[in-house]
Amino acid sequence: MAAGKLVMHMKAGNGECSYASSSTLQRKVILKAKPALKDAIKKMFNNGEFPQCFNMADLGCSSGPNTLFTVSNVMKILQILCHEKSCKMPEFQAYLNDLPDNDFNTIFKSIPLFYQNLKEEEDGTNCFCIRGSRFLL
Repeated sequence: MAAGKLVMHMKAGNGECSYASSSTLQRKVILKAKPALKDAIKKMFNNGEFPQCFNMADLGCSSGPNTLFTVSNVMKILQILCHEKSCKMPEFQAYLNDLPDNDFNTIFKSIPLFYQNLKEEEDGTNCFCIRGSRFLL
């Protein structure tokens, strides 16, 4: 970090006051936005053609469970759409990007459980999560 610059970030880890433990309000907002997300994804694939690989980016991802919760929501929406249109589920790539001091370790520690849940819930969908710590615009 350069001298004279203060970069604010959420409290890391899984402790009582961490962002991961105190982000239920954000999850409620994510759930309320789900119908709008579903409509947007439907419009993307109105012509019925689905890609082999679906790429998504979370620019400013949280350091808690909401990041993978959002990725999972997108995957579930696409699973429903593919089922409706008799299409094969695409592979997924999720790009997680935030400030360099974001606690990516908390997110990546939860990936094995995320993958396990995918195996149980999805139709053999693969998802690859890629970490980034610099904004490239």
